[in-house]
Amino acid sequence: MRFLVLMTFFSIVLSGNGETVYKEKCASCHEGYIPMGKLKENFVEYNHTKLHLKAPTLNQLSFRLKQKIGDPNGDKEMQLMEISEFVRDYLEKPDKAKSVCMDEVLAAFDTMPSMKGKISEEEVEAVVAYIYDYDDKTLKAHSVHYQPFEKALQKAKKEHKVIMIKATSPYCHYCKKMEHEVLADPDVVKVLKKSFISVAVDVFKTPLPMGLKYKVTPTFFFIDENQKVLKVVPGAFDKEDFIHLLEEVKR
Repeated sequence: MRFLVLMTFFSIVLSGNGETVYKEKCASCHEGYIPMGKLKENFVEYNHTKLHLKAPTLNQLSFRLKQKIGDPNGDKEMQLMEISEFVRDYLEKPDKAKSVCMDEVLAAFDTMPSMKGKISEEEVEAVVAYIYDYDDKTLKAHSVHYQPFEKALQKAKKEHKVIMIKATSPYCHYCKKMEHEVLADPDVVKVLKKSFISVAVDVFKTPLPMGLKYKVTPTFFFIDENQKVLKVVPGAFDKEDFIHLLEEVKR
């Protein structure tokens, strides 16, 4: 028990120091948060001419490291160790062939210089802990805010808004894609905040309310204040199509 308490305390200390290490040794090249939709637009549609980045952003690195190193659905501590080992090796011997970034992202940047002798092992551990948690924290801060269904229903009746229920699962690639690229986009968040009340249900943990059924994840259910199902739409969308869908439901 004492060992677990010490480890928890140690991880908190590392995480706190990690932001300092990032600001001192990484921030001059790696910007913090830019919405994934804007990053995708920059690299895929505009050939890196819309944003003028020196290196991948912190939320890009956080997301890609967790998806590509170790088991993203396995033990967090084990994956954190594997990512630390990978980052330590990469900082000493940078090589694009080892990178976790997508090819179109890599093509926009030169290979970083080695940081051998410029960053300690403790600093690597600290900044990795900070990067590991960064994607989840920024996604929560910038994304749609979800309500429990019963609370959403009460709010819908009071504010005369439509409830959007998102059926999702932790192993769904397209759910993650929607969450990062669309549901965290400022324009989408603005529309949802103005006219909808959002509910997210992990179907691996909780049954959908009202006896709703799904075949794939994600599936979006739109319910009015009287619990009438207005529309059921399965699948993932890009930003423009999703906003068009929301506008259709509002009519």
